[in-house]
Amino acid sequence: MLTDTRTVNLLKNVQLWLLGIGASLIAIHLNITWRDSTSEVFLINLLFLAFVCFLVKEKRYTLNLESGIFPSILGLLLIATVFLTSTSPQSFAGLFFISPLISGFGLALLASGFKGLTQYKIEFLALLFLSAHKLVSIVFKDISLLTAKFSTAILWYTGFKVTRSGITITLPTGSIKVIADCAGMALILNLLGLAVLFILIFNLKWQQKILIPTVAAILGFMINGVRVALMAVLVAQGDKQAFDYWHFGDGSLIFSIIASLFFGSFCWFLLSINQPKNLNATEL
Repeated sequence: MLTDTRTVNLLKNVQLWLLGIGASLIAIHLNITWRDSTSEVFLINLLFLAFVCFLVKEKRYTLNLESGIFPSILGLLLIATVFLTSTSPQSFAGLFFISPLISGFGLALLASGFKGLTQYKIEFLALLFLSAHKLVSIVFKDISLLTAKFSTAILWYTGFKVTRSGITITLPTGSIKVIADCAGMALILNLLGLAVLFILIFNLKWQQKILIPTVAAILGFMINGVRVALMAVLVAQGDKQAFDYWHFGDGSLIFSIIASLFFGSFCWFLLSINQPKNLNATEL
Protein backbone atom coordinates (compact mmCIF):
# COMPACT_ATOMS: atom_id res chain seq x y z
CA MET A 1 0.00 0.00 0.00
CA LEU A 2 2.85 2.35 0.89
CA THR A 3 4.60 1.47 -2.36
CA ASP A 4 1.47 2.27 -4.38
CA THR A 5 1.16 5.64 -2.66
CA ARG A 6 4.77 6.49 -3.43
CA THR A 7 4.29 5.48 -7.06
CA VAL A 8 1.23 7.71 -7.39
CA ASN A 9 3.04 10.64 -5.80
CA LEU A 10 6.03 10.10 -8.09
CA LEU A 11 3.80 10.09 -11.17
CA LYS A 12 2.12 13.29 -10.00
CA ASN A 13 5.52 14.93 -9.53
CA VAL A 14 6.61 13.82 -13.00
CA GLN A 15 3.42 15.19 -14.53
CA LEU A 16 3.88 18.51 -12.73
CA TRP A 17 7.47 18.82 -13.95
CA LEU A 18 6.45 18.01 -17.51
CA LEU A 19 3.56 20.48 -17.30
CA GLY A 20 5.86 23.20 -16.00
CA ILE A 21 8.50 22.62 -18.68
CA GLY A 22 5.89 22.44 -21.44
CA ALA A 23 4.14 25.61 -20.27
CA SER A 24 7.48 27.45 -20.15
CA LEU A 25 8.38 26.36 -23.68
CA ILE A 26 4.98 27.43 -25.01
CA ALA A 27 5.13 30.80 -23.25
CA ILE A 28 8.62 31.53 -24.59
CA HIS A 29 7.72 30.53 -28.14
CA LEU A 30 4.53 32.58 -28.21
CA ASN A 31 6.29 35.58 -26.70
CA ILE A 32 9.00 35.55 -29.38
CA THR A 33 6.43 34.94 -32.13
CA TRP A 34 4.30 37.86 -30.90
CA ARG A 35 7.37 40.11 -30.84
CA ASP A 36 8.89 39.16 -34.19
CA SER A 37 5.94 38.09 -36.38
CA THR A 38 2.56 39.31 -37.55
CA SER A 39 -0.65 38.86 -35.59
CA GLU A 40 -1.83 36.25 -38.12
CA VAL A 41 1.29 34.12 -37.60
CA PHE A 42 0.91 34.45 -33.83
CA LEU A 43 -2.71 33.28 -34.06
CA ILE A 44 -1.74 30.24 -36.16
CA ASN A 45 0.95 29.32 -33.61
CA LEU A 46 -1.53 29.77 -30.77
CA LEU A 47 -4.13 27.56 -32.47
CA PHE A 48 -1.67 24.76 -33.19
CA LEU A 49 -0.19 24.76 -29.70
CA ALA A 50 -3.67 24.86 -28.14
CA PHE A 51 -4.65 21.89 -30.33
CA VAL A 52 -1.59 19.90 -29.20
CA CYS A 53 -2.29 20.73 -25.55
CA PHE A 54 -5.91 19.65 -25.95
CA LEU A 55 -4.89 16.30 -27.45
CA VAL A 56 -2.44 15.57 -24.63
CA LYS A 57 -5.01 16.60 -22.02
CA GLU A 58 -7.65 14.28 -23.51
CA LYS A 59 -5.42 11.20 -23.25
CA ARG A 60 -3.44 12.12 -20.13
CA TYR A 61 -4.83 9.16 -18.17
CA THR A 62 -3.88 6.61 -20.83
CA LEU A 63 -0.37 7.84 -21.62
CA ASN A 64 2.56 5.61 -20.74
CA LEU A 65 4.86 7.88 -18.71
CA GLU A 66 7.90 5.63 -18.45
CA SER A 67 11.27 6.74 -19.76
CA GLY A 68 14.82 5.45 -19.51
CA ILE A 69 18.03 7.27 -18.64
CA PHE A 70 19.26 7.76 -22.21
CA PRO A 71 15.98 9.10 -23.70
CA SER A 72 15.57 11.34 -20.65
CA ILE A 73 19.05 12.81 -21.10
CA LEU A 74 18.45 13.28 -24.83
CA GLY A 75 15.10 14.93 -24.13
CA LEU A 76 16.68 17.31 -21.61
CA LEU A 77 19.40 18.22 -24.12
CA LEU A 78 16.80 19.01 -26.79
CA ILE A 79 14.80 21.14 -24.37
CA ALA A 80 17.97 22.91 -23.22
CA THR A 81 18.76 23.63 -26.88
CA VAL A 82 15.37 25.29 -27.32
CA PHE A 83 15.88 27.39 -24.19
CA LEU A 84 19.29 28.42 -25.54
CA THR A 85 17.92 29.45 -28.94
CA SER A 86 15.21 31.51 -27.25
CA THR A 87 17.85 33.76 -25.67
CA SER A 88 18.90 34.96 -29.12
CA PRO A 89 16.42 33.95 -31.87
CA GLN A 90 18.29 35.97 -34.51
CA SER A 91 21.54 34.08 -33.86
CA PHE A 92 19.80 30.68 -33.96
CA ALA A 93 17.20 31.52 -36.63
CA GLY A 94 17.43 28.11 -38.30
CA LEU A 95 16.80 26.25 -35.05
CA PHE A 96 14.07 28.61 -33.89
CA PHE A 97 11.99 27.74 -36.97
CA ILE A 98 11.81 24.11 -35.85
CA SER A 99 11.77 24.78 -32.11
CA PRO A 100 8.13 23.62 -31.65
CA LEU A 101 9.00 20.20 -33.09
CA ILE A 102 12.24 19.98 -31.09
CA SER A 103 10.36 20.94 -27.92
CA GLY A 104 7.64 18.36 -28.52
CA PHE A 105 10.15 15.61 -29.30
CA GLY A 106 12.20 16.48 -26.21
CA LEU A 107 9.15 16.45 -23.93
CA ALA A 108 7.92 13.16 -25.41
CA LEU A 109 11.31 11.52 -24.81
CA LEU A 110 11.41 12.88 -21.28
CA ALA A 111 7.89 11.64 -20.57
CA SER A 112 7.65 8.31 -22.39
CA GLY A 113 11.04 7.35 -23.85
CA PHE A 114 11.61 5.97 -27.33
CA LYS A 115 8.92 3.29 -27.05
CA GLY A 116 6.26 5.82 -26.14
CA LEU A 117 6.80 8.16 -29.07
CA THR A 118 4.04 6.47 -31.09
CA GLN A 119 1.52 7.83 -28.57
CA TYR A 120 2.09 11.32 -29.94
CA LYS A 121 1.77 10.80 -33.71
CA ILE A 122 -0.91 13.42 -34.31
CA GLU A 123 0.83 15.91 -32.02
CA PHE A 124 4.08 15.44 -33.96
CA LEU A 125 2.27 16.02 -37.26
CA ALA A 126 0.81 19.28 -35.95
CA LEU A 127 4.18 20.46 -34.63
CA LEU A 128 5.88 19.43 -37.86
CA PHE A 129 3.64 21.70 -39.90
CA LEU A 130 4.00 24.52 -37.39
CA SER A 131 7.78 24.20 -37.59
CA ALA A 132 7.71 24.05 -41.39
CA HIS A 133 5.40 27.07 -41.65
CA LYS A 134 8.17 29.66 -41.50
CA LEU A 135 10.58 27.57 -43.56
CA VAL A 136 8.07 27.22 -46.41
CA SER A 137 7.40 30.97 -46.32
CA ILE A 138 11.11 31.56 -46.94
CA VAL A 139 11.58 28.93 -49.66
CA PHE A 140 8.43 29.90 -51.61
CA LYS A 141 8.29 33.53 -50.53
CA ASP A 142 8.41 35.29 -53.88
CA ILE A 143 5.30 34.66 -55.96
CA SER A 144 5.15 38.33 -56.94
CA LEU A 145 5.07 37.73 -60.69
CA LEU A 146 2.19 35.27 -60.45
CA THR A 147 0.23 37.66 -58.21
CA ALA A 148 0.90 40.59 -60.55
CA LYS A 149 -0.39 38.59 -63.52
CA PHE A 150 -3.55 37.55 -61.68
CA SER A 151 -4.30 41.06 -60.37
CA THR A 152 -3.73 42.49 -63.84
CA ALA A 153 -6.20 39.98 -65.25
CA ILE A 154 -8.79 41.01 -62.64
CA LEU A 155 -8.39 44.67 -63.57
CA TRP A 156 -8.51 43.96 -67.29
CA TYR A 157 -11.65 41.81 -67.07
CA THR A 158 -13.38 44.45 -64.91
CA GLY A 159 -12.86 47.12 -67.56
CA PHE A 160 -9.70 48.96 -66.50
CA LYS A 161 -7.04 50.00 -68.99
CA VAL A 162 -4.15 48.16 -67.40
CA THR A 163 -0.71 46.99 -68.48
CA ARG A 164 1.94 44.98 -66.73
CA SER A 165 5.72 44.96 -66.92
CA GLY A 166 7.18 42.26 -64.72
CA ILE A 167 5.79 42.84 -61.24
CA THR A 168 4.67 46.41 -61.98
CA ILE A 169 0.97 46.97 -62.63
CA THR A 170 0.27 50.21 -64.48
CA LEU A 171 -3.00 52.09 -64.84
CA PRO A 172 -3.34 55.35 -66.83
CA THR A 173 -2.88 57.52 -63.70
CA GLY A 174 -0.64 55.42 -61.48
CA SER A 175 1.20 52.16 -60.93
CA ILE A 176 2.18 49.76 -58.14
CA LYS A 177 4.94 47.20 -57.76
CA VAL A 178 3.99 43.83 -56.25
CA ILE A 179 6.81 42.98 -53.84
CA ALA A 180 7.26 39.60 -52.18
CA ASP A 181 5.74 40.62 -48.84
CA CYS A 182 2.49 41.63 -50.57
CA ALA A 183 2.32 38.69 -52.97
CA GLY A 184 0.04 36.62 -50.73
CA MET A 185 2.25 33.79 -49.49
CA ALA A 186 1.56 34.70 -45.85
CA LEU A 187 -2.20 34.46 -46.37
CA ILE A 188 -1.83 31.18 -48.27
CA LEU A 189 0.25 29.63 -45.47
CA ASN A 190 -2.18 30.81 -42.79
CA LEU A 191 -5.10 29.18 -44.61
CA LEU A 192 -3.01 26.04 -45.12
CA GLY A 193 -2.46 26.01 -41.36
CA LEU A 194 -6.21 26.06 -40.79
CA ALA A 195 -6.55 23.31 -43.41
CA VAL A 196 -4.05 21.08 -41.59
CA LEU A 197 -5.88 21.58 -38.29
CA PHE A 198 -9.19 20.72 -39.96
CA ILE A 199 -7.72 17.53 -41.44
CA LEU A 200 -6.22 16.47 -38.10
CA ILE A 201 -9.40 17.15 -36.13
CA PHE A 202 -12.07 15.63 -38.37
CA ASN A 203 -12.43 12.22 -39.97
CA LEU A 204 -12.37 12.90 -43.71
CA LYS A 205 -12.14 10.95 -46.94
CA TRP A 206 -8.73 10.88 -48.60
CA GLN A 207 -10.05 12.90 -51.55
CA GLN A 208 -11.18 15.60 -49.15
CA LYS A 209 -7.78 15.62 -47.44
CA ILE A 210 -6.27 16.56 -50.80
CA LEU A 211 -9.05 18.98 -51.73
CA ILE A 212 -8.99 21.02 -48.51
CA PRO A 213 -5.37 22.32 -48.67
CA THR A 214 -5.76 22.85 -52.42
CA VAL A 215 -8.81 25.05 -51.88
CA ALA A 216 -7.02 26.87 -49.04
CA ALA A 217 -4.04 27.74 -51.25
CA ILE A 218 -6.19 28.82 -54.21
CA LEU A 219 -8.52 30.85 -52.00
CA GLY A 220 -5.65 32.65 -50.28
CA PHE A 221 -4.00 33.47 -53.59
CA MET A 222 -7.21 34.74 -55.23
CA ILE A 223 -8.33 36.93 -52.33
CA ASN A 224 -4.90 38.50 -52.04
CA GLY A 225 -4.99 39.10 -55.80
CA VAL A 226 -8.22 41.04 -55.35
CA ARG A 227 -6.55 43.07 -52.59
CA VAL A 228 -3.61 43.94 -54.85
CA ALA A 229 -5.99 44.96 -57.65
CA LEU A 230 -7.89 47.20 -55.22
CA MET A 231 -4.66 48.89 -54.12
CA ALA A 232 -3.71 49.50 -57.77
CA VAL A 233 -7.04 51.28 -58.30
CA LEU A 234 -6.55 53.38 -55.15
CA VAL A 235 -3.09 54.45 -56.30
CA ALA A 236 -4.49 55.39 -59.70
CA GLN A 237 -7.15 57.49 -57.98
CA GLY A 238 -4.53 59.22 -55.84
CA ASP A 239 -6.21 58.15 -52.60
CA LYS A 240 -3.11 57.63 -50.45
CA GLN A 241 -5.04 57.41 -47.18
CA ALA A 242 -7.21 54.55 -48.44
CA PHE A 243 -4.15 52.85 -49.95
CA ASP A 244 -2.29 52.98 -46.63
CA TYR A 245 -5.35 51.58 -44.85
CA TRP A 246 -5.68 48.55 -47.12
CA HIS A 247 -1.92 48.06 -47.37
CA PHE A 248 -0.60 48.69 -43.86
CA GLY A 249 -3.64 49.19 -41.64
CA ASP A 250 -6.61 47.12 -40.53
CA GLY A 251 -7.69 46.72 -44.14
CA SER A 252 -5.11 43.99 -44.68
CA LEU A 253 -6.55 42.09 -41.70
CA ILE A 254 -10.05 42.42 -43.16
CA PHE A 255 -8.96 40.46 -46.23
CA SER A 256 -7.48 37.78 -43.96
CA ILE A 257 -10.79 37.57 -42.10
CA ILE A 258 -12.72 37.35 -45.38
CA ALA A 259 -10.44 34.54 -46.58
CA SER A 260 -10.88 32.68 -43.28
CA LEU A 261 -14.67 33.05 -43.46
CA PHE A 262 -14.80 31.71 -47.02
CA PHE A 263 -12.56 28.80 -46.09
CA GLY A 264 -14.55 28.12 -42.92
CA SER A 265 -17.75 28.04 -44.98
CA PHE A 266 -16.17 25.54 -47.36
CA CYS A 267 -15.10 23.31 -44.46
CA TRP A 268 -18.58 23.54 -42.94
CA PHE A 269 -20.03 22.46 -46.29
CA LEU A 270 -17.73 19.42 -46.38
CA LEU A 271 -18.74 18.45 -42.86
CA SER A 272 -22.42 18.80 -43.72
CA ILE A 273 -22.18 16.45 -46.71
CA ASN A 274 -20.24 13.94 -44.61
CA GLN A 275 -23.06 13.69 -42.09
CA PRO A 276 -25.25 10.62 -42.56
CA LYS A 277 -28.43 11.54 -44.35
CA ASN A 278 -31.60 11.42 -42.36
CA LEU A 279 -34.15 9.66 -44.51
CA ASN A 280 -36.98 10.47 -42.07
CA ALA A 281 -38.23 6.95 -42.58
CA THR A 282 -40.26 5.06 -40.03
CA GLU A 283 -38.58 1.85 -38.90
CA LEU A 284 -40.75 -1.18 -39.38
